[in-house]
Amino acid sequence: MKLSNKGRYGVRALFDMAFHGGGASAQIRDIAERQNIPPRFLEQIFQDLRRAGLVSSKRGPRGGYQLTRSPREISLADVIRALEGQISTYGTEEEATQGDLASIAVTEAAFRDLGRRIEVCFEEVSLEDLCERAEEQGVRRGTPGGYVYVI
Repeated sequence: MKLSNKGRYGVRALFDMAFHGGGASAQIRDIAERQNIPPRFLEQIFQDLRRAGLVSSKRGPRGGYQLTRSPREISLADVIRALEGQISTYGTEEEATQGDLASIAVTEAAFRDLGRRIEVCFEEVSLEDLCERAEEQGVRRGTPGGYVYVI
């Protein structure tokens, strides 16, 4: 199983909102800058996340995106399914009907079991867990960049 950039960027963006946002609306340009994600691509990702009900959007000067649930209630599996579809490690049914059917049945069953285990792993990690990891690793909250000193 390999995640696409879309899935990886989506997880990074929602982590960014949970870690840096403090519950306030987040602007795509700020997330894109902090996470080094192309803003246009991030806009497409947020449309999918909004359709999946993971974020809501608000227009206007104080607009932007907000998480629809607490970071504790959003798992990595939720994000991946919203952007990539079902988490899977096995092929299509058509592939499973070509070749030695007994061997294929054994290997496909193993892949399905592994897929379920992988999905459980993604389910067990929430955005809050990522925030806790970031704090443990000393990641600073706020936007990167230079400091402005006024005397």
